[in-house]
Amino acid sequence: MTTHAVQLTAVSRRYGAGGTGVTALDDVTLAFPRGSFTAVMGPSGSGKSTLLQCAAGLDRPTSGSVRIGGTELTGLGERRLTLLRRARIGFVFQSYNLLPSLTAEQNVALPLRLAGRRPSRARVRAALAEVGLAGRADHLPARLSGGQQQRVALARALITRPEVLFGDEPTGALDSTTARGVLALLRALVDDEGQTVVMVTHDPVAASAADRVVFLVDGRVHDELSAPDAETVAARTVSLESRTATGAVAC
Repeated sequence: MTTHAVQLTAVSRRYGAGGTGVTALDDVTLAFPRGSFTAVMGPSGSGKSTLLQCAAGLDRPTSGSVRIGGTELTGLGERRLTLLRRARIGFVFQSYNLLPSLTAEQNVALPLRLAGRRPSRARVRAALAEVGLAGRADHLPARLSGGQQQRVALARALITRPEVLFGDEPTGALDSTTARGVLALLRALVDDEGQTVVMVTHDPVAASAADRVVFLVDGRVHDELSAPDAETVAARTVSLESRTATGAVAC
């Protein structure tokens, strides 16, 4: 078993061709150690979401290598890539992406059903209990608050016990109190269960829950912070945004 849960080597992603093409990622080499919590930040258009999607196998890089554990993703066919994502990758979106006609329990069980496995009711309810929703299993999403819906989405992402949990602004639609609760859950998953978490965020407070922060600028890794605190992250973010606006950032 490798020490890194995810490795990107010289990854580039370009959309379009010729003079109208856009390079979203530019020769990115980055590793995410097992059992770590990494936040990815950067100005708008810096390539954060593209990085996450390429790392999770949701998008294919134009060039370079992406590995989950010891498995190279970039050469896999669509069927094998889909099976790998279902078995080894969890993804949490800002918009929750719950099916409104399914209960919380049914939403959580969905990844197992899609994988052709019969979900154990006890296992699904244990996943809901883990995120503090033991009494909400039979509720439809419309009867849950935003924070509760995000917790259901988190339980759904964790039900397969993925090697890596990716989050694309998972607290972006939540109020500050609810966001702190979700971040505490993510932190506990890393500390208590050795889960690997990679999260895109624009919020310095959210980023401060991570072990390190990776800053992207113009599709490249510009800087990192270890053991971040919210004030330092905020100052670094403001500095990058102001230097980007004046064209002073060199990557």
